Amino acid sequence: MVALSSNLLYAAFLLYLIATFLFGGAIRDKRRQYEKPSKWATVAITVTILGFVAHLGYFVTRWIASEHAPVSNMFEFITAFSMMFVLAFIILYFLYKVAILGLFTLPITLLIIAYASMFPTDISPLIPALQTDWLAIHVTTTALGSAILASSFIAGVIYLLRSVDQTKRSKETFWLEVVMYTIVATLAFVVVTSVFRGMEYEAVYKWVDKNDQEVEMTYNLPSIVGPHQGELLTKGKMEAFVEVPAIIAAGKLNTVIWSVVTGLFLYGILRLILRKRIAAALQPLTKNIKLDLVDEIGYRSVAIGFPIFTLGALIFAMIWAQIAWTRFWGWDPKEVWALITWLFYAAYLHLRLSKGWHGEKSAWLGVIGFGIIIFNLIFVNLIIAGLHSYA
Repeated sequence: MVALSSNLLYAAFLLYLIATFLFGGAIRDKRRQYEKPSKWATVAITVTILGFVAHLGYFVTRWIASEHAPVSNMFEFITAFSMMFVLAFIILYFLYKVAILGLFTLPITLLIIAYASMFPTDISPLIPALQTDWLAIHVTTTALGSAILASSFIAGVIYLLRSVDQTKRSKETFWLEVVMYTIVATLAFVVVTSVFRGMEYEAVYKWVDKNDQEVEMTYNLPSIVGPHQGELLTKGKMEAFVEVPAIIAAGKLNTVIWSVVTGLFLYGILRLILRKRIAAALQPLTKNIKLDLVDEIGYRSVAIGFPIFTLGALIFAMIWAQIAWTRFWGWDPKEVWALITWLFYAAYLHLRLSKGWHGEKSAWLGVIGFGIIIFNLIFVNLIIAGLHSYA
């Protein structure tokens, strides 16, 4: 069953890749795609649905194999999030018939799945705190709400690529390029982790954790930062330049630093090849887009995703916290950032409906909101120690 689950995820990845190229063919059709999708688009969405069915099959078979909802670690949660992301896209596509959504959504989905595969994929028993039906209820609902909210990021990027003047340097071109770099840095994480994994790189540190206990930590990338009072036990491996406090997960911070540095290197290579900003190179893909329609898609994504996120990340989370820890709120880092995410999207809706923040302002909010979701997923889950560190 485990092998079947893995094969289904590989099949989903391959189908999403094929669908990306098909959507690329669809946007070359200069007819009014919103009224009658081209044959390219019809085939592309069919292949996407097949990919989603395979992805769902992975989710179900892994649930059967593990005997619990497959959302208990980083690999499982991120693959579940990517599945929900595709589901949100499929719904939006049938509502609006905009092929370019697929051209931007599916590559991000592929990158998310590749990112997830860098984490341990083994099925392991649940710790006692997670042995409850609330795991499935809380986490899957949160993943669905986050994925629908993240769709506003895709709409926002498309809007900004179309509307921002790339012929001159400005604050808008700078920050849009920062978004492009962040995507490249994620790809760099996948590349550098895969390379050192292929080399079977491993360095073990003995260190003192936040409970003043001596424990061991394994590095799979050369150590730039080391753990609190760390001692390298593996001979012949690179010593860390800096130690970080015990509250910081040093090994995971080290991975982030590697991603940032290699991301800069990869971004530089792409700029040399393209001889222009990445956003400027992508801009021609958006030339047939109706800005008002893309703006509406971004808003509709938040309007649908916000109540689902509220239910999963706040209400269900508080109920479970009350049951598990006898308090519904405890200022754990993950709880704080879930609240920050909720407040941000609440502000988005307020500014949109009451202050008239449409168009470019709304698009930037969609991009920033996705940044908060990713910060919560990566930095808060991996680097800041807390009650949710097992994720």
